[in-house]
Amino acid sequence: MAAAAAGTPVFLEVRTQLRSALLILGEPKEGGTPMDISITPSSLQVKTPADCTELRLPAEVRLVPSSCRGLQYVAGDGLHLRLQVWAESNAKLISMFNQSSQARECCTFYCQSCGEVVIRDRKLLRVLPLPSENWGALVGEWCCHPDPFANKPLHPQENDCFIGDSFFLVNLRSDLWQPRPELAPVETHCLSSENHFKLKPKANTKVICKRCKVMLGETMSSETTKFYMTEIIIQPSERNFPIIPRSQFVQSVIAQCLVELSTARSTFRFTIQGHDGKVYILLWLLNSDSLVIESLGSSRGITKFPLLEDILKADSSSAWNAVKVLYQPCVKSRNEKLSSAWESDISIHALTLPSATCLELLLILSRNNATLPPSLRYMNSFQTSFSYLTC
Repeated sequence: MAAAAAGTPVFLEVRTQLRSALLILGEPKEGGTPMDISITPSSLQVKTPADCTELRLPAEVRLVPSSCRGLQYVAGDGLHLRLQVWAESNAKLISMFNQSSQARECCTFYCQSCGEVVIRDRKLLRVLPLPSENWGALVGEWCCHPDPFANKPLHPQENDCFIGDSFFLVNLRSDLWQPRPELAPVETHCLSSENHFKLKPKANTKVICKRCKVMLGETMSSETTKFYMTEIIIQPSERNFPIIPRSQFVQSVIAQCLVELSTARSTFRFTIQGHDGKVYILLWLLNSDSLVIESLGSSRGITKFPLLEDILKADSSSAWNAVKVLYQPCVKSRNEKLSSAWESDISIHALTLPSATCLELLLILSRNNATLPPSLRYMNSFQTSFSYLTC
């Protein structure tokens, strides 16, 4: 992990695949000029008459001092320069179930917000990905006979877990003897052209955590429940509940979803919509190989939100693997025309989350945007942000 003393704000974005980096040295405090800048392969030091800032790089990142180029001063930002780096990404996008050994262990499902046990000691023998949501429309292209999957929704059996883009489908029939989340009556519709279920948007389909009352998912039938990935942590039963700050968990899950979908389907634009069908955010994935290293002195003047205090550590520095995104908020009737155009574009993928989580994600993106140097906060009409992966 990078380390630094308080002083001149420093921002370094490393592109691990391109082996290049953008270094921004923030405006020094009044009386802080001139600056003496020293770059070594493993560290960066900025000295002014007022203070000294030293940024020590993670072991997997090494700068090439002789490659510095493009030095320029940008008003409001400070000094910009680019240089070559040698870097390896430590980001490991490991799905909860992509290891066959873990899939056959007894697992416990926890509410991520409070640690309440939702399903205890469930042995998962089959963990299978669901087909894409539009697969039913393509069946006619695959088959020369009537649709063999018509009226056959995909119900997980007792020891199954089906994985969607942003959710898990599990069968709760065997857990009647256990404490369960609050489940409400449900109305279900099964359509032949869809891969699993269609529901009328009724509030009584919600699955609520008994302890903290957070929405965990939705009931899909009398036995099948959909849990959202942003609300549930699944651990082998012999392990304890991991305490992960909420903001780190949410953006890490979303970042993994974006990377996996872009890799599997060559999809780079997404709508983030609530369980009520309302679009909250438009997201455009720019790249997934960024490593962001910064001294956080630049964020001291920004008001802390309780949701985000775990990532605001004044007088310190941090290094995060991240995906870089462009985003547009769609709350309070903002960007209605653009949102409507995106919703009707078949190349754009929709990710559904609880509405409250959509607002959390928007707050996280806005907070991350506010900590960037001013020149990096916008690209055309979109705002720029990073969604950080848990390291």
